[in-house]
Amino acid sequence: MNEPWDSQMQALGAFIRDKRKLANMSLRQLAERTKLSNPYLSQIERGLHQPSVRVIRLISDALNVSAETLLAQAGLLHRESPSDAVAVTRPGGIEAAIRAETRLSDEQKSALIAVVKSMLSIE
Repeated sequence: MNEPWDSQMQALGAFIRDKRKLANMSLRQLAERTKLSNPYLSQIERGLHQPSVRVIRLISDALNVSAETLLAQAGLLHRESPSDAVAVTRPGGIEAAIRAETRLSDEQKSALIAVVKSMLSIE
């Protein structure tokens, strides 16, 4: 891994650990709620593993925090300019097209929107 990515994964892991501890939740309890293994979650919290969008969703649901908040805390979501946000969120924009797609589940739509926003550096 490269150095900026390492620091982003460490920031994400630290934020997850802090949120878990604030919720008085053990790592084992988080593992039970997410159906992920204890060692895997430990690696994420220590910044040693890059979680997938699905894993970020599972963790965010278990901690009652939005996936976007987790990504923003890690510095993985940035807003470059207001016009970028308009292009994605305006009526008829990318987000509207994704939300209108009937072949995708709500979870798939949310994940896809989060990926598009992260690629376009939009919060």
